[in-house]
Amino acid sequence: MPADPVPLGFVFRSRAKEEKAPADKAQVTDSKVTRDPQAPKGRPTPKRSEAQTQRRSVAQTPSSRKEASKQQRDERRAQMTRQRQALASGDERYLPARDKGKVRRFARDFVDSRFCIAEFFLPMAVIILVLSVVPIAALKNVALLLWLVIIVMIVVDSIGITIRLRKQLNTRFPDQPKRGAVPYALMRTLQMRRLRLPKPQVKRGERP
Repeated sequence: MPADPVPLGFVFRSRAKEEKAPADKAQVTDSKVTRDPQAPKGRPTPKRSEAQTQRRSVAQTPSSRKEASKQQRDERRAQMTRQRQALASGDERYLPARDKGKVRRFARDFVDSRFCIAEFFLPMAVIILVLSVVPIAALKNVALLLWLVIIVMIVVDSIGITIRLRKQLNTRFPDQPKRGAVPYALMRTLQMRRLRLPKPQVKRGERP
């Protein structure tokens, strides 16, 4: 028996559906996945923030030796500016390495909170120098005596500061390295209070 004839409308509709399906899938795929034209093929497209960071780093990369030297000078100048501001304000983030840390800060505060005989060494040295050049034997003897007295007083005061500071450091910072903190504090006592850097952050008589 001859097969029933297939309606032409059914054939055309089936072909139309088959042609439309791949097109629809391609549209969905293209709409959901977008690739950066600058991204290498086979790699995922970077996020917007990552792409901006990469472009910024590429833009900041010097293209010549002269530009690299200029960039280093600018960075060094900016770092020095931040350090000067930190020495005046006590900002720990930008202090030089020798001044950073809680131990060094406490050593500074310990010295700044008291009168130290060594801080008067410079003005006393000027007075002794003036007396020593005066052509009077008695004044020269007085200058020599003052020199001996000030040296002895500085040594005695420095010994007392060393003992008390070491005790305080061992009590407050038992598990932290304290090497160099005491000499650091003693060197600070030789400076007049207004000339000390970093600037004093405590008042005299105030407990650190």
